[in-house]
Amino acid sequence: MNASVNYHVKKPFTQAFEFDVDGIDGNLVSPELVATSIEVHDLRNSNTSPNFSTHGITFLEKLGPVPYPFSNKDEQAYNKEIEAMLASQINAKDILVFDHTIRIDDESASRRPARNVHNDYSEKGIKQRLIDLVGKQKAVEYSKGHFGFVNIWRPVENTIMSSPLGFICPDSINPKDWMTIALIYPDRQGEILGVAENPQHRWFYKSKMRVDEGIVFNIYDNKGVPHLAHSALDMNENGVESKTRKSIESRVLVRY
Repeated sequence: MNASVNYHVKKPFTQAFEFDVDGIDGNLVSPELVATSIEVHDLRNSNTSPNFSTHGITFLEKLGPVPYPFSNKDEQAYNKEIEAMLASQINAKDILVFDHTIRIDDESASRRPARNVHNDYSEKGIKQRLIDLVGKQKAVEYSKGHFGFVNIWRPVENTIMSSPLGFICPDSINPKDWMTIALIYPDRQGEILGVAENPQHRWFYKSKMRVDEGIVFNIYDNKGVPHLAHSALDMNENGVESKTRKSIESRVLVRY
């Protein structure tokens, strides 16, 4: 399958995404991106089955539907589901769900699918996020053991028929492909990793993901489990009437 993604461009300075610029919800200023055609391998009918400990990613099936829109009660129940899921799927012990983002592929949505090739955190961003979540003293305790940050991605309401989530095989990325990208919000700053184009990258995804399916993928691990560059893929699935892509991604701090 062919798709289009937007790679970052290396610069001699740190680039940035600026969110809600001038106080306008959803108003985004982006760094330079280059639209690039890629070939992407579909895991739907493949014998390939990546696992979390080796590849930093696992695909899930037979899940209950995601409650949407979220009420506080729904969010608490969903957090409990995530805790049970990560305990059984990746042997996580201490689990802290700290963020949910609904993305809708519509021009009026405040958060659309992320169409830049990236990983959710840089090393600097991880250190600050860990302190923000558990405090300086406990962050030291976490750092002495095995901890990580993971992302749980799920379709919402409909099967994903456009802009599915794609990943680069970690062993096909050169360390020089990564670069730090600042995130500037009205009330805080963060930092992610952007990815530069490299024809050696091997992309994969799972087509037509249903609401009973999900993905758990690594975005940081202090003991070497690979993190995955990812992006929405601009492509259209065939055979079913197109429906607006809605998804939820949940970020979670875990100890093993």
